[in-house]
Amino acid sequence: MENTFLFYFQFGLDHILDWAALDHILFLLALCAVYTILDWRKVLILVTAFTIGHCVSLFVAGMDWIRLPELWIESLIPATIALTALYNLLWRSESKAWQLYSMALVFGLIHGLGFSNTFRSILFADEQADLVKYLLAFNLGVEVGQVIIVTLILGAAYVAVEKLRVKSNWWSNGLSVMALAVSLWLLIERLLLG
Repeated sequence: MENTFLFYFQFGLDHILDWAALDHILFLLALCAVYTILDWRKVLILVTAFTIGHCVSLFVAGMDWIRLPELWIESLIPATIALTALYNLLWRSESKAWQLYSMALVFGLIHGLGFSNTFRSILFADEQADLVKYLLAFNLGVEVGQVIIVTLILGAAYVAVEKLRVKSNWWSNGLSVMALAVSLWLLIERLLLG
């Protein structure tokens, strides 16, 4: 049983740290673009809110309570990245912390639905009873992977802004524009190929 828990933890970690998870990494990049290393607590709360949403939607989908067309979800995922990037560029100065956390939670729900079919397909019939435990293991792996990526992003921001003296708004706007451009490309590609 413990080996199975570790399997799902490693699966969650690998899910995030794989280039096949470009959309997830891109979302984290957009989410963290406006923060520095000094904001690590805020970022950790945002990432955890995202993971909670991710976990809830995986649970609901794992229980087979909801199934949405794959094209919808696969299109909504890059849309969440684009909206996060646009938020950074247009509205971040007008928002409240609870709005950011709510956005991360809702976008986590969408990203979790995107992975739900894959997660459901790896569960063996006898593991359904332990779904909550395995979802917890998987999402702990996701959370650890996200913390690693966020640490790299915030570390790069520190080097760029503090050491290389890149203006902080250039850094955050540059990352946001990059995330917006790639997410729009992914959205168009998924809509055309879907």
